[in-house]
Amino acid sequence: MDMMEEARKMKLASPFVAASSLETRNRALEMVADALSSHKDEIFAANQEDLERAEAEGISPAVKKRLKFGQEKLDDVLAGIRQLVRLPDPVGKVQLKRELDDDLLLERVTCPIGVIGVIFEARPDAMVQISTLCIKSGNCAILKGGKETAGTNKVLFGLIYDAAVSAGMPKECLLQAQQHNEIDELLSCDRYVDLLIPRGSNAFVQYIMNHTKIPVMGHADGICHIYVDKAADQQMAIRILVDAKTQYTAACNAVETILIHRDIAKEFLPKLKKAFDEAGVRIRGTKEVTDAIGGETMAEDGFAKEYLDLVASVKMVGSLDEAIAHINRFGSHHTDAIVTQDQQAAERFMQLVDSAGVYQNCSTRFADGYRYGFGAEVGISTGKLHARGPVGLEGLVTYKYKLYGHGDIVGDYASGKRKFTHKDLS
Repeated sequence: MDMMEEARKMKLASPFVAASSLETRNRALEMVADALSSHKDEIFAANQEDLERAEAEGISPAVKKRLKFGQEKLDDVLAGIRQLVRLPDPVGKVQLKRELDDDLLLERVTCPIGVIGVIFEARPDAMVQISTLCIKSGNCAILKGGKETAGTNKVLFGLIYDAAVSAGMPKECLLQAQQHNEIDELLSCDRYVDLLIPRGSNAFVQYIMNHTKIPVMGHADGICHIYVDKAADQQMAIRILVDAKTQYTAACNAVETILIHRDIAKEFLPKLKKAFDEAGVRIRGTKEVTDAIGGETMAEDGFAKEYLDLVASVKMVGSLDEAIAHINRFGSHHTDAIVTQDQQAAERFMQLVDSAGVYQNCSTRFADGYRYGFGAEVGISTGKLHARGPVGLEGLVTYKYKLYGHGDIVGDYASGKRKFTHKDLS
C-alpha cells in the first residue's frame, strides 16, 4: 500500500466525511454493533490464534492481558457504541454568535479535525473504540494496531469498515495499515494527516513524537499516585488502593505509587501490607517503609516508573504539600488521587496537582472515556493544548469561524466611515 497516496485521497475526501449527516453516522454505528455481535465467533477465533502466538513468543503477562478480546470486552465495546449513538452531535455546534455590525455576523462552529492517524499496541478493543469515535465525530481515521493482535484487528476492521460504508459513509472514511514499515510512512504524511494519536509504551510514544512533523496528542507514561492523607478513612483507602492497583493492572490509569502521611503510617502500613499480600501485590518501599513492614527497598529517586504489574511503590510523606510536590515531580500528569475526609486538604490537592485528572476518595481507574460517559476514548492526553484527559468526541473536533457579510470591506472601518458593534447574540 502506498501510504502517502492513500492519505492524500483521504484528505481530499475528509470534507465529505465531515459533512455526512448525524443520521448516517449513527446508522453506521448501529450497523457496526450488529456486525460485531453477529460475527463474534469469528472475532474470538482470531483472537485465540493471536493469544496462542503471543504465548509461544513469550509476551509478558501484562501485554497478554491487553491482547485478550472475549465476551466481556465485546460487551464493553458494544455498550460504548450504544452510548455513542445516544450522544449529541459534536459537529456543527455554534460556540459563538456575534454581530460585528448590523449586517456582519460572525459564528464559531465546531467541525471535525480531518484525518487522524491512530497507532496503538496490543489492544483489539482500541480498534473498535477509535474507529467508532471517528465515525461519530466525522473524522477520517488511519488505524495501525500492534502485530500482537494482527489477526483480531484484521477481522474487527473488516467488519467495521464494511458496516460503515454500507450505512452510507464515504469509502475513504477508514483505512487500516497492517505492515510495520507503514508506521514510518504514516509519520511522513504531514501534508495530509492532521493529528496523530499514539497509544502504547513510553518508548513507542516517544519514538512517534520524535519522528514526525504531524501534531501528536497522547501520553507517554501512566505514573498515577494515590495519597493517603492523615484525615483518611483507612478502610476506604484500602478498598480504593486494591481496586486501583489490581482491577486492571496493565492499564495506564492503575496506581503505581502510594504516598502515606507519616502521622498514620504506623497504623495504616500493616493494613496495606495485609491487603496487598492477599491481592498478590508486591511492595517496593523507601527504607522507612520497609523498616516498618518489610519488602523490597527502593532508592528515593526511583519513583519515575510505570510498572503495569502487581508492584507498587510506597513512600511516607510529612505533609499534604510534600505529597503534592512529589506527584508534580515524579508523576506523568495523568491521574492522581487523594483519600481524605478533610475537604480543605482535598481542594488544595486538586488545585495544586498538575494532572489531567485529580480525584478525591475514588480509584484512579475511573480515568476512562466510557466511565466519563464519552462512549469511549481514543486515548488519554496529558498535554494541555486542545484536549486533556480521556479524549472523547469533544477532543476530536476543532472549530472554524464563519463570517456572513453583505459586501462589507475593512476600509470602511479603517477610515471611520463605519464602526463595529461587537454585540453577542444568544
